[in-house]
Amino acid sequence: MGGAVYPLQNVARVYTFVLHPRRKEATLAFLKRSVFALLTGLGFTLFAGTANLFSRERETLEGLTQFVWIAVAAAVLYFIVDWLRVMSASSHFVLAVESNGQSTALVTGETGHLNRLVHQIAHAIENPDAELRVRVERLTISNPRNYYFGDAVNMYGGSNNVGMTAA
Repeated sequence: MGGAVYPLQNVARVYTFVLHPRRKEATLAFLKRSVFALLTGLGFTLFAGTANLFSRERETLEGLTQFVWIAVAAAVLYFIVDWLRVMSASSHFVLAVESNGQSTALVTGETGHLNRLVHQIAHAIENPDAELRVRVERLTISNPRNYYFGDAVNMYGGSNNVGMTAA
């Protein structure tokens, strides 16, 4: 994949899925960050207003308050850009190759081609005498943290649990 080679004996799982952006989490994070920034600005403004009643340095406090609101506006603008980056990200149909270690390779392409690759790789794993040589390009996404990867496994109590639910 790209310049990487995966030995078949190290492949633990091969599957296809749709890689969706984390839009809900991005929206919640945007709202939390923005509310926190606005409350910080409001809190500082209230503090400065109260301090203005007892201070002779009103100009300094007003300048500091303006600086805080400029910083809040810059932070909220950054949060908006970060949120829009996730909201405008597209979903990708991908082939995932998981190794025995912690690495996972993702490949994007036509749905039928990726599904055939899954079957070809599974066949090559089950038949050690079979030969499989495929070159594919890897998926390039801006920020992997903005996407859901793989299955979500929920276990409830006890031991030796079997089963999973998809998120």
